[in-house]
Amino acid sequence: MERGTEQDTPPGHRARDAPAAADGGAGRIPLAVVVVDRDGLVSHWSRGARRLFALPKEEALGRPAVDLLPVTGALPEEGEDTPYGEYAAYDGPGPGLGASLGGGPAYPAAGRARLAASGTDRVEVLWWAYPLVGPGRERLLVLAADADGLRTDGAGAYERIAPGFARHTDLPGAEDLARRLPEILPSMSVGDSARIVSQVLELGYPVLEFSQNDRVPVTPDWGVPRRAERRQRRERAARAPAAGEPGPEELRDEGEDLEYAAVRERLEFLNEVSSRIGTSLDLSRTIVEVSKAVVPRFTDVAGTYLREQVVAGEGFDEGVPDTTTMWHRVALEHTDEPGRWEDVVPVGEAMPFPAHTPFFQCMTTGEPVLVPRISEEMGHAIASQFDKRDIRPLITGRSMLVVPLKARHAVLGFMILLRHPERQVFNDMDRVTGAELAARAGLVLDNARMYTYQENVAETLQDSMLPHIPPRMAGCDIATRYLPGTLLGRIGGDWFDAVKLPGARTAFVVGDVMGHGLNSAAMMGQLRTAVQTMAGLDLPPAQLLRNLDDLAQRLGDTYLATCLYAVYDPIAGELSLANAGHIPPVLVRAADGRSELLDLPTGAPIGVGGVPFEAVRVPVEPGDRLVMCTDGLVEVRGEDIGVGLATLCESAAHPAASMDDACDAIVRALAVTFSEAGRGGRKDDVALLMARLGGIEPDAVAEWRLRPDPSEVGRARAAVRERLHDWGLPKLVDSTELMVSELVTNAVRHSHARPVALRLVRGDTLLCEVEDDDHELPTLLNARPADEFGRGLRVVSTLAREWGTSRTAAGKSVWCELTLPRR
Repeated sequence: MERGTEQDTPPGHRARDAPAAADGGAGRIPLAVVVVDRDGLVSHWSRGARRLFALPKEEALGRPAVDLLPVTGALPEEGEDTPYGEYAAYDGPGPGLGASLGGGPAYPAAGRARLAASGTDRVEVLWWAYPLVGPGRERLLVLAADADGLRTDGAGAYERIAPGFARHTDLPGAEDLARRLPEILPSMSVGDSARIVSQVLELGYPVLEFSQNDRVPVTPDWGVPRRAERRQRRERAARAPAAGEPGPEELRDEGEDLEYAAVRERLEFLNEVSSRIGTSLDLSRTIVEVSKAVVPRFTDVAGTYLREQVVAGEGFDEGVPDTTTMWHRVALEHTDEPGRWEDVVPVGEAMPFPAHTPFFQCMTTGEPVLVPRISEEMGHAIASQFDKRDIRPLITGRSMLVVPLKARHAVLGFMILLRHPERQVFNDMDRVTGAELAARAGLVLDNARMYTYQENVAETLQDSMLPHIPPRMAGCDIATRYLPGTLLGRIGGDWFDAVKLPGARTAFVVGDVMGHGLNSAAMMGQLRTAVQTMAGLDLPPAQLLRNLDDLAQRLGDTYLATCLYAVYDPIAGELSLANAGHIPPVLVRAADGRSELLDLPTGAPIGVGGVPFEAVRVPVEPGDRLVMCTDGLVEVRGEDIGVGLATLCESAAHPAASMDDACDAIVRALAVTFSEAGRGGRKDDVALLMARLGGIEPDAVAEWRLRPDPSEVGRARAAVRERLHDWGLPKLVDSTELMVSELVTNAVRHSHARPVALRLVRGDTLLCEVEDDDHELPTLLNARPADEFGRGLRVVSTLAREWGTSRTAAGKSVWCELTLPRR
């Protein structure tokens, strides 16, 4: 077969062992190509059209298409002339070509007709009509072929006939023919022909289906002939069969074939829709898939409404909705010109529905509601719900089907389906099809809703457990990142934290609970709370991990997690770290910009039990940066973790304008590394903590050793007064003196033998600490008027911004903080 050009139009294809065409090209027949403009006039008439309709191009261009093409309609009476030939009535599914030519529908159609041209026998024509949209004048693309070009081979199997460039028919050579379609439209610009090709490929349908006995057009309307009409034809045939007309038996066979084909087509449609929806558990994507699945093949307009709680991913009472139930318009698909619906009924609007509407009936009964035609009265009633918007021109005269979206006996929402007035109205079989479609869509939406709900619960739980760490703590700046995983069940157990410790120290912790989902998030919350509590007791790092391991074993043998715990002392300039099966941290030296993985004893994960933990002390300088993260950042399945750790070290060493920029640079560098390796990127969740260790200058620290003698209280007050004046903090003298007096007095009273230590630290706040060798922690009491003691901590609690107590190796420490005055 020669390539399709204006001289030889592109062929159609027949699927499933269709017989060869008359010209010998197996599975191909020539096509006539006609383009109709917005005025209904022929603007393109191919050579294939000239051969099929026996009309030269010069006589066809500019004439009304309805006068030239085989419009389906009533058979003319004997001897009656028609504008061009005889047009055969066909008692079959789908709209006639006349509706396409006159009404300009926004959906593709297919059918067959018979014509008798001058000097020729009656010719049976197969046709396909594709609507065209856009700025050009072209409104309709009509393809036609001589059905006699197909020969039946006696097989009883059904065959499908479609233009070769209909993508969704899975026919061989479709893409090649799509590329050649512009060749038959030489009078158009490249842009216009490309636009037409893209639209035809996007619509894909319709096809024609043939049986051994009859040729059955299968169109997007897929209605079957009305039984009353078939009965009338049988009665006429039984009374006086005309020559050439089918008898009763043939009519019965024809009806059965039609019904069989229509039912089979509906099942195929439902199966196809089922395969196209629910490709993910993302609720928004599922909503769009459901809407797009029915337009334009089943309907011309599809509006999807869901309960307010479903959209929000929340649970709801599964009782019957009422007039106060709010419904969100979550999707709107249509084949009208762009913007026509969106301007009047925008997506995202929420509204209730009154009891007199078919929508309320659908959502309360859970059954489809069919309105063959929306009358003026009903259109007015529906439009009354829309404030200052008149939707009557959009809905009046259309056929409407409202189908409920429900699952587990609960109505999640509903779909409003509308057909153009030119299209066949919804019938009872459409009601059944719509109900089945809605049932499948409702189940998919409910799965997505439940998944969204569980994700929201897990995210809320996780967000509530992840701390809100201030960007600056004593002697250090901090930045953090948490990135959820990209797989289903992406909520994980990764966490980070920073805890204020006595002595201007800060504890940094990063942990990773094994597994994903709610259980992991819940365990993460338990372990994080335990770490915070034990850190507040100022336990050494190794001892803290030991206690955490014991706790995990008591919670259950499935509780496993890795954890890295570090304590930064900005005054001493050192880190104390202990590791429980976690990846090592990175330390970036400020002096030379060099980065290194700290060599720590690995230890076993939390929950294994019976394994010792060791602490390591690492000296640091002001400006050094500590980077701690979970393995989701540096490890991707199938890739050596060493690659990720090397990239982490390299990216952490790069200078950045801020701590946040430094964190972002690390995340981007690791993402690029694994993407270039073809590993598909990160799947696990990630916790990242970076701290710039600024330290505290020696002249910002003042320490005194006091004898356990009441006379030392006065010396302490005098020393504090002098130092605060040296630091330029005279406004804090009175309150600090009073608090120091109370704390030193209590320490002297309870001390046994060792000296009392007093320390002032000027940082972001003024820190005052008093240590003694008594192990009993003081408590805040309600002192009565006659009590001699018990007022000291009450004074401290009133004056201080924060205060606290903790045990030390030698006894206890009581500390308090004051806010520095603004300069």
